Amino acid sequence: MSANRASYLSQQTLGIIMGGGQGTRLFPLTRERSKPATPLAGKYRLVDIPISNCVNSGVTRMYLLTQFNSASLHRHISQSFKFDHFNGGFVEILAAEQSFSNTSWYQGTADAVRKNLMHFRNNDFTYALILSGDQLYQMDFRDILQTHVDRSADLTIATLPVPAREAGALGIMHINGEHRITRFVEKPKDPALLESLKLDRNGPGGQGLAGTEDLYLASMGIYVFNRDVLFELLNNNLTDFGKHIIPGAIGTHRVFSHIFQGYWEDIGTIRSFFEANLDQTADIPKFNFFSPTVFTRPRFLPASKINGAAIDHAILADGCILSNARVQHSVIGLRGVLEAGAYLNRVVMLGADYYDTASRVNRPENLGIPVGVGQGTRIENAIIDKNARIGGGCILSPAGKPENVDHPLYYIRDGILIVPKNGVIPHGTVV
Repeated sequence: MSANRASYLSQQTLGIIMGGGQGTRLFPLTRERSKPATPLAGKYRLVDIPISNCVNSGVTRMYLLTQFNSASLHRHISQSFKFDHFNGGFVEILAAEQSFSNTSWYQGTADAVRKNLMHFRNNDFTYALILSGDQLYQMDFRDILQTHVDRSADLTIATLPVPAREAGALGIMHINGEHRITRFVEKPKDPALLESLKLDRNGPGGQGLAGTEDLYLASMGIYVFNRDVLFELLNNNLTDFGKHIIPGAIGTHRVFSHIFQGYWEDIGTIRSFFEANLDQTADIPKFNFFSPTVFTRPRFLPASKINGAAIDHAILADGCILSNARVQHSVIGLRGVLEAGAYLNRVVMLGADYYDTASRVNRPENLGIPVGVGQGTRIENAIIDKNARIGGGCILSPAGKPENVDHPLYYIRDGILIVPKNGVIPHGTVV
């Protein structure tokens, strides 16, 4: 594909990023923020991933559809993504709104796009690139656009080869010799049905794949529609792309698969969020934040300050202060503060929105505890949300407790302890 051709396809593409629903599986991280606004890897937010993939692919016109707890997402987008006035690029948030024709919130992915068609029609585009706002991956969208054009497709779906243990939780495709999708089954559980959907390793899409185990083509929730086809397929009351629109389109339109073989993770649960963050502390993480660039809000923070510490496989964001602390396999977010003797092992600390002041510390609800982790406190297998105040001499761990717990001071989800945003843990607390 020539550079000029790739540039042309990108310029003819409108990005539509789905902000997701309430994010109940990521609660309590989504208690006060939308899912795409959830902090990631110390200094980013989940929504930075699809936006950066678009920018790196030359797609600079994007709409972000959202409806729940969208204030912090609005703030992040407005402060992060500003394009040259003369190139026509933008990232614009479209929140659910009432109109004369629609009075309800988004009922699903297709419904969200349908309710915003009036905004999309005002743009001159040939292809609509529909993305999820809560997935971790790096993809050059010019490849799937070229695949779409080469096959004269009406709709192209990005697919990922997955093993049988993962196939039951995803939408699974079956393709013919031309990579055209002939079947789509949402979350197949029956063994005989799974067997019929197996990817032929000697056929199209199966050659060259590593390993010998059975593989299945799972939808990544990334779609390329021709403009007229998008409008046509949404001319109804169907609410979801995966459950309704795509299965129906397979029999009436040219629907093809674009097979992706890189790293991809759906950050839909506390466990997946936790593990994806901790993976960044590995020698060679599965997701590379170093290249190509992942764009986010520029901040004018000082470099992190280490007043004596033992640090082993950790991520430290800007503006942290560590004083004789010990950190293992952990992520310390922006402005993270660890007092003397603090010990963190397998902890994702999301940091703080501000540096603390005496007046804030002395507010009655804060119990005289500063933002950060106090002296001698030990924390393991936990997520510490933003602006949390954890006193000295605490021991916080989910060990020996149920998989899911709701407590006035903390939560446990998927076996991971979570201190919520603005939470306060009194001195000497043992969990």
